[in-house]
Amino acid sequence: MGMTMTEKILAAHAGKPRVEPGEIIEARLDLTLANDITAPLSLEEFEKAGAKGVFDPERVVFVLDHFTPNKDIISAENCKTIRAFAAKYGITNFYEGGACGIEHALLPEQGLVVPGDLVIGADSHTCTYGALGAFSTGVGSTDLTYGMIMGSLWFKVPESIKFVCTGKWQRWVTGKDLILHIIGLIGVEGARYEAMEFVGDAIEALSMDSRLSIANMAIEAGAKNGIFKVDAKTLDYVAGRAKRPYKVFESDPDAHYRKVYEIDARSLSPQVALPFLPSNAKPVGEVKGVAIDQAVIGSCTNGRLEDLEMAAEILKGKKVAKGVRCIIIPATPDIYRTALSRGYFETYLDAGCIISPPTCGPCLGGHMGVLARGERAVSTTNRNFVGRMGHPESEVILAGAAVAAASAIKGEIAHPAEVL
Repeated sequence: MGMTMTEKILAAHAGKPRVEPGEIIEARLDLTLANDITAPLSLEEFEKAGAKGVFDPERVVFVLDHFTPNKDIISAENCKTIRAFAAKYGITNFYEGGACGIEHALLPEQGLVVPGDLVIGADSHTCTYGALGAFSTGVGSTDLTYGMIMGSLWFKVPESIKFVCTGKWQRWVTGKDLILHIIGLIGVEGARYEAMEFVGDAIEALSMDSRLSIANMAIEAGAKNGIFKVDAKTLDYVAGRAKRPYKVFESDPDAHYRKVYEIDARSLSPQVALPFLPSNAKPVGEVKGVAIDQAVIGSCTNGRLEDLEMAAEILKGKKVAKGVRCIIIPATPDIYRTALSRGYFETYLDAGCIISPPTCGPCLGGHMGVLARGERAVSTTNRNFVGRMGHPESEVILAGAAVAAASAIKGEIAHPAEVL
């Protein structure tokens, strides 16, 4: 029997000819990642371990993206600690200030992750990089410590689920809508500690931005990782970016999958996920008219150029509804610069939007858009748990950029077609 992409990557990094689901392996790491929230605990454990250095200063990455620019004294102290560590141990890829973007948009953009990689990050949405044909997954801060020191970590080989997506996409439907639909279909534990593999002509038609959005939310179905076949679009994206040589892995035709789902893209309309789970997904047409106080377009899920372009197209010549705050957050400085050069910022400002520097801030209720009691936001982020964006009595409705922009104009959940 053949192996899946995920199994082949893990086998290669464990120095084995093959691995089986459930097998425990020690695997070599290509990259480790932490941010301004998760790194401090890891660095504390690093010192306790008595380590004299990291396994490779070029393969340890710190991105100060959650509470920066520093929102308070604690966040300032955390960043200072990481900054000092990076200087002491010669960390090459240390991102803050004007060079800093949202980590899971920044690393692919900068070519730090390439096909066939094995990447861990002290952030659950590290699974984003599966869009590039890499195995990437989130770990705890202490596991990251071991990875930074040794350059390896233990893994249990996951089983795989395959999602075969076919057909032509409707207007305004993107990867975000597909992953919300899938999570609604299988539930937040439907892929627990499993690999979600996405294939089919509908997947091939998606942009890299949409694929990154899908892989980003694999964790919301409980998955260990999400992963995509490396095709011409992937190779085109990686070309000119890749900082290292890479190897492409493909699933064998006779690879085993625990389950195979078939999805017709033609049946999908823009989706939303109502409070308080990403699995509470519904077509936007079923929840139109629900009033909102805030719209957020950004995050590691949907702060890429495709999202900003879609939002600008919908907002152009219109105004954000009175009483609604619409916050636009480009995910990286490069995305920020491109959106600015294309005139999107003028569109946003004319519509009455707020433009933020790259940050994860509002997604986790940190800053730049915290909700008060009783407020409701539509957001392109990835989680809508109780209190996720602020007060425990606030609500978050997850959506793609098109629905978020249309809802900002209407002041209520709306289909993009309603405002055009």
